[in-house]
Amino acid sequence: MPSHRPVRIAEQIHRELSSLFLTDVKDPRVTPISITSVDVKRDLRRAEILYTPLGGGEPSDALVEALNDVARQLRGPVARAIGVRFAPELVFRYDKHLDAAVRVTSLIDKIGRARKTDEEAP
Repeated sequence: MPSHRPVRIAEQIHRELSSLFLTDVKDPRVTPISITSVDVKRDLRRAEILYTPLGGGEPSDALVEALNDVARQLRGPVARAIGVRFAPELVFRYDKHLDAAVRVTSLIDKIGRARKTDEEAP
C-alpha cells in the first residue's frame, strides 16, 4: 500500500515555503513567484518545487540562480518547521505546464472565434 506521507510532507513544504518567501527571503533577485506544486520523493530526501514567475513569462537567469541559493538557505528552516529528521533537498524547477496550458486555451479560443465568424458569414 502506498504511503501518503510524501503527499502530506509536500503540502507542508508548500505552506512553509509560501510563508518563508513572504517573511524571510530578502534576496532582491528573488522576484515574486507562484509555487504551483511540490513533489516529495518517497524517501523524503528530495522535494521538487515547481514554480512560475508572477506575471507569467520565463524566469530570468538571476531568478533561477537566486532560487538555487535560497534553496540551500531554506532547507534547515523547512525541515524544522515540518518536523522531519533529515532536511529534504529543495530543488526549484520552472513549471512549463502552465505556459502550455495557456497556449492551448488560446488556440481553442481562436478556433472558437474562427468558427463563429464562419457561421455568421453569408
